[in-house]
Amino acid sequence: MPAYPDIGLYIGGAWRKTRDTLPVLNPATEQVLGTVPVATRADLDDALAAAAEGFRVWSRTPPAKRAEVMLKAAALMRERIDAIGHTITVEHGKPYEAGRLEVIRGCEFFEWDAGEAVRCYGRVIPSAPGIRYIVHHQPIGTVAAFSPWNFPMSQPARKVAGAIASGCSIILKAAEETPGGAVHIVQAFHDAGLPPGVLNLVFGVPAEISEYLIPRDPVRMVAFTGSTSVGKWLTERAARVMKPALMELGGHAPVIVCDDVDPVLSAQVSAVRKARNSGQVCTSPTRFFVMEDLYERFTSAFVEKAKSIRIGDGLDPATQMGPVANHRRIEALEAMVADGRARGAKVLTGGERVGNRGYFFPVTVLAQAPDDCMAMTVEPFGPLAIINPVRSLEEAIEKANALPFGLAAYAFTHDARNADRLTDAIECGNLSINTLEASVAETPFGGVKESGHGREGGAEGLHHYMVVKNVSHRMDIQ
Repeated sequence: MPAYPDIGLYIGGAWRKTRDTLPVLNPATEQVLGTVPVATRADLDDALAAAAEGFRVWSRTPPAKRAEVMLKAAALMRERIDAIGHTITVEHGKPYEAGRLEVIRGCEFFEWDAGEAVRCYGRVIPSAPGIRYIVHHQPIGTVAAFSPWNFPMSQPARKVAGAIASGCSIILKAAEETPGGAVHIVQAFHDAGLPPGVLNLVFGVPAEISEYLIPRDPVRMVAFTGSTSVGKWLTERAARVMKPALMELGGHAPVIVCDDVDPVLSAQVSAVRKARNSGQVCTSPTRFFVMEDLYERFTSAFVEKAKSIRIGDGLDPATQMGPVANHRRIEALEAMVADGRARGAKVLTGGERVGNRGYFFPVTVLAQAPDDCMAMTVEPFGPLAIINPVRSLEEAIEKANALPFGLAAYAFTHDARNADRLTDAIECGNLSINTLEASVAETPFGGVKESGHGREGGAEGLHHYMVVKNVSHRMDIQ
């Protein structure tokens, strides 16, 4: 098996260590994999200086050359897929094949944005003779980016791809719990010939690092994926110094099951998707609103499929779902189950930790849960699904929109009228019909309401890393 990578800070094109470190645990075994260095203020100052020089060089690099470096780095990551996939599995817990798929997904972000780097077109606005109005798109500057632990490679990839393709430099603060994925990304770009300072990687105490970086030059933008509460905190600090913030925040995705679909098939697909990443996905399907006529068959099929999902160490080829991230996630999930049961919800399967070694929690189903219970109002961020009956599509839409979140939403229907109504009425950034895939590299991804603002991916993704400059040019002085 590949060795777990040696974790370091990467500043100005070189790796470095620090005196203070934090342990990195395998959530399946609770064993220490290695340590992650804690950046000092001197390290952060060095990163800021390196990023300023990196931006000076990279912003003047032709887009085609930026794309060439990105594609070379992505090719290296594809070559190293086994090692990166193993790293993701041991530090996060997800099945090994899921780790390999995450590497592919991350590479797709780099490859798509590399293509977009050469297509960030400006425009000439029609005007009177003797004058030209020209719109330019220019890189915003250094980006301070913060990525979460739930996708160790593909989440940092989104931030790095957008920034580098746009001509920005970036200081990435990746997750201390799962640092290896970001280390592999940085090493690939180092080997691909990215100039020093364009990509910098730091770890440490998240609040201290963000508090220090955001107000300082040369940082011109903040990009974050994570919880709504932290996103608000970071947005507030960015607003104090008038720096734009790209926020991809929490969700609590509804799933509407209309009465014209196969309830068994849609339930089986849903249960499998609920288990993806042990439910630790901001777009995970969670609040199921099923038409009354299908409710019993859908719920029965969902529970049956959920019970069949094999839980275990991600390195075991038979494992279909790994552990949750830590003991805090188990405590949160058990609290939601207890609250739901106390309020009259039925626990149809799961609800308790599996074993006492490793952070294993089964796919859990609550049925007929009241709208005000904890599980219905707070994002579980784990393998917990709530299945409730509804009488009509309008009732389902009303319940789907009842929360302040709006990242992803799903529906199963073959009726064009239902699809049209859902498209118009559901409050979300990403609506998927008859599929539980919320985003791919070529589509824009982001939320509405308290699920954030801005978009990553698609043609829109690079816009947030650029500023729009209008040039008015008269041929004669007037």
